[in-house]
Formats: sequence, structure tokens, C-alpha cells
Amino acid sequence: MSTSEKPRYHHGDLHAALLSAATDLLEEDGAGLSLRAVARRAGVSPTAPYRHFADKEALENELAAQGFADLQQRLGATGSQPVALDRLALIAVSYVRFALDRPALFRLMFGTPCTNTQDARTAAAAKLHEFVMAGVNEAFPQADAEALATACWSLVHGLAFLHLDGKLPSSNPAEVDARVIAAITAILTLRPKT
Repeated sequence: MSTSEKPRYHHGDLHAALLSAATDLLEEDGAGLSLRAVARRAGVSPTAPYRHFADKEALENELAAQGFADLQQRLGATGSQPVALDRLALIAVSYVRFALDRPALFRLMFGTPCTNTQDARTAAAAKLHEFVMAGVNEAFPQADAEALATACWSLVHGLAFLHLDGKLPSSNPAEVDARVIAAITAILTLRPKT
């Protein structure tokens, strides 16, 4: 074996190794993700991924589900104190930062409709929605939690994509954070004119 070749993968957790290789490839070049490329990156035969994933869509589905779990973990790391406006703003900042830190994964997570209720991506997205709804319900118990959670998620998700797509500047993290905090604070403290 030449020094430039990776050793072949023969033991351990092949499933995890394939997901790790796929994640690396996705972040390097989302367009180059294929089961063959994942096998090559993991150092296994081209047919090895088919023992764990029926096709590329199944691999992408599992990557997206893992991305949702990673995102929810990051959002949960904003603290354990009761949810209030300040914490909702921190959760919003964490959401946008996740998108900017892992753009290819974020696009994969949201690039396919969640239509199959048995789909891992759909279940993971539903858990994230429940997390957002619980936080909003705790911070605003008198509000329609479903409607307000949808409004908050829509606002923050839109901000994430506006930054990802270059419609809003994203080179200065402090400015991005301030913009996200200002937007979520504005929408959650809005009072009608009387």
C-alpha cells in the first residue's frame, strides 16, 4: 500500500465511519456526495455502504437526522435557566451560527420535504419543533405556542438563509449575533399602536 492510500476499514463501527466520511465530504463539497465517494473516503469497498444505506437518499436522510440532533443539542446548550426573551434570543443566535458553521449540512437538513412520517429526518425535525414550541410556551404562556413558535422559527430560519445566501453580511460574527438578537427581540416585544 502506498503512503497516500488510507488503510482499508475492516472492523469497528462501519456505520459510524461511513457517516463521518459522508459528513466530511458534505462539508467539503456537498455536490460530490455519493455512496462511492463515501466508501472511498472511509477506505472500504464501493459496495460496503449498501450494507447500511439502501441508496444515497437513505444516507442523506440519516445525515440530516444527525444534523437536527446536533442542532438541537447546540440550542439546548444555551442554558438551563427558565426560558425568557433573553434565552430565546440566545437560541436564535445559536441556530443561525449552526447554519453558518455547517452550511452544507444545514442545507441538506432543510432541502427535502418532511413528508414520510417514518422518516428519521421528519422525526428529528418534529423534535426540534417541539423544543422551540416548549421554549416559546414557557416564555409566553398566554400566547398561542404553536403560532408563536412557527413565527419565531420562520424568522430565525429566514435570517439563517439570508446570511448563508449572502443577502445579509456574515463576515463579522458579532454583527450577525446582534442582528439576530435585534430581530427576535423586535418581533417578541412588538406592541400594537393604540
